[in-house]
Amino acid sequence: MNKILIIIKREFLTRIKKKSFILLTVLMPFIMAALVAVPLWLASIKDSDQQRVAVVDSTGKYLSALEDTKNYHFFTAPALLPEFRSDTSDVLAVVSITADLAQHPKAITIYSREEVSQELLSYVQSCINEQVRKDKLAASGIRDLDRIIEDVQAELSVSTVKWNEKGEETSSHTGIAIAAGFLFTFLIYMFVMAYGGMVMQSVTEEKTNRIVELMVSSVKPFQLMMGKIVGIALVGFVQLTIWGVMLAVILGVVGSVFGADAAMAAAGAQPAVPGMGADASAVAVGEMSESAEIVQALANLPYLELGIMFVLMFIGGYLLYASFFAAVGASVNEPEDTSQFMMPMIFIMIFALYAAMYSVENTNGPLAFWASLFPLTAPIVMMVRIPFGVPLWQEALSVLLLFGTALFFVWFGGKIYRVGILMYGKKPTLKEMLKWVRYK
Repeated sequence: MNKILIIIKREFLTRIKKKSFILLTVLMPFIMAALVAVPLWLASIKDSDQQRVAVVDSTGKYLSALEDTKNYHFFTAPALLPEFRSDTSDVLAVVSITADLAQHPKAITIYSREEVSQELLSYVQSCINEQVRKDKLAASGIRDLDRIIEDVQAELSVSTVKWNEKGEETSSHTGIAIAAGFLFTFLIYMFVMAYGGMVMQSVTEEKTNRIVELMVSSVKPFQLMMGKIVGIALVGFVQLTIWGVMLAVILGVVGSVFGADAAMAAAGAQPAVPGMGADASAVAVGEMSESAEIVQALANLPYLELGIMFVLMFIGGYLLYASFFAAVGASVNEPEDTSQFMMPMIFIMIFALYAAMYSVENTNGPLAFWASLFPLTAPIVMMVRIPFGVPLWQEALSVLLLFGTALFFVWFGGKIYRVGILMYGKKPTLKEMLKWVRYK
């Protein structure tokens, strides 16, 4: 046991002292925060120049529907003038309407010297479609038809309520449950792939450099393998903890800088003032109500259950895959030889990720049920199901199968590791590796 602790200490201290580890640990939170802050900052930069768009409307009905925006100024033009085609023209585009669009829906065209931007195209289509709809309703002759149709087409907002174990009603939010499940799922997926691969890389490098021949003269191969697995796992825990703390601080600062402006933009860029219309008040109340529901749904997530299952699935999944990666690293002579053994496990991990995505649609369906019990996919799929509620017996069975399989992989990988670590000059086959397991 003391020898394993020495190896764990060596692996841990060696890696956290590397410049690459320090730089990655410090810089990664800033990079991740920049992915959020930079687009938000760029979106906050407004273009003060309005681009001119000419409207050639032979019917005289649609110019009023195209109201100016912060980016576009619409003005009427008598015809498609030759100067509009010139590179020196200050007119961005020309909207040409040659007939009543209620009768001739294809009688509208946008001309431009460059590709028409999606923003301009969408805005023109939206405004003109709304005007055409009003014209068709007015032509029907039915009184208040416009109001009736708007009332019929009004969308309902369905709230969700979940009963707890005592039968009490608690607020729930499907989107919050999905986000929470996928957060833990991606953490496990990224950790297993990144640090499991680090185990394999470490073993392969030591075997290639012949350092391992000196090490196994003092410790047993199994002790060496377990020391590497646990030591690198601790490196990962430390790195993830530092990232979590730094991201919380950085995003808190970003939120304090951009939060007010973003909130104002989302709310329509105007604070509440006396005399605000009833419709605007209703919208504001609706937004506050939805925000309160989200906060309540966040508070009602099963954090204790999520935390316990995350730790168990995290440890079990890492042990399972890391022991396999260590065995592969010990078996090959060159790093490029690992691909033939790695591809099946990578395919399984990708399948697990897709199974988790599709399981969201039916968290109690056959795919979600069996994939959350199968040990190779359980660490990823089970975490998606937990926010939606999973019976205790299924969680216990999943953990039992996962750790049973992980221990088997540790034993199996140790058998291959002890022989493969000293094998040189020949590419191993699966058949040969199975023979190594039977060696005493």
